[in-house]
Amino acid sequence: MPRISVCMASYNGGKYIKEQLLSILKQIGKDDEVIVSDDGSSDDTLSVIGSLHDERIRLVKGPGMGSPTMNFEHALGLAKGEIIFLADQDDVWTEDKVTVCLKYLQTCDCVVSDAIVTDGALQTTCDSFFRLNHTKRGLLRNLFGKNGYLGCCMAFKRCVLDKALPFPPKTPMHDIWIGNVAAFYFKLSFIPEKLIRFRRHDHNSSSTARESIYGVREKLMFRWRICRGLIKILGKH
Repeated sequence: MPRISVCMASYNGGKYIKEQLLSILKQIGKDDEVIVSDDGSSDDTLSVIGSLHDERIRLVKGPGMGSPTMNFEHALGLAKGEIIFLADQDDVWTEDKVTVCLKYLQTCDCVVSDAIVTDGALQTTCDSFFRLNHTKRGLLRNLFGKNGYLGCCMAFKRCVLDKALPFPPKTPMHDIWIGNVAAFYFKLSFIPEKLIRFRRHDHNSSSTARESIYGVREKLMFRWRICRGLIKILGKH
């Protein structure tokens, strides 16, 4: 079995993070790891993580920049596994998430699964994030139209990570960048299985998870930065 690294960015996640970590830890092996990069939590996040007493959890100090993108980049830079999963601090994985993703990763380099959307109490509000988000396949659709690369639903091989790091300056979100790198330079698959219970609330990190607060000019700038980063990768090879 390939070694797995689960990368999580935490910040004041004490309310939900234990439930999420438990749903992850029961699916990974003794040689796998969960890297939690904490960006200066002021609640009980650190003590909740410590109470689990699991040596597979690597709790590290985050960059302290108040940016979930930079916090995820920091966690990803420490990953040692051949397969990388992204995880948010407030979701819950289904019991077959790792098994299903590993099956698909035998024939592709990155997978993005569907999810069951819930409220804070894990009550279902929509049985398909893909349908709610109007997620569809297609390089240009996901780059210039509606982004479907939701980080907490992504798993990918190390080759994707190696090409995605370091993130370009002012990258809008970690998942948008990694998804586009995977789609343009590797084989990415959207898969129909719903592999997490996705808590949707006002404090979700990913802009894909909530209504956009950005105007047209800002959205165009985000896409320009992504395009510039993708072109820069091409120039290296």
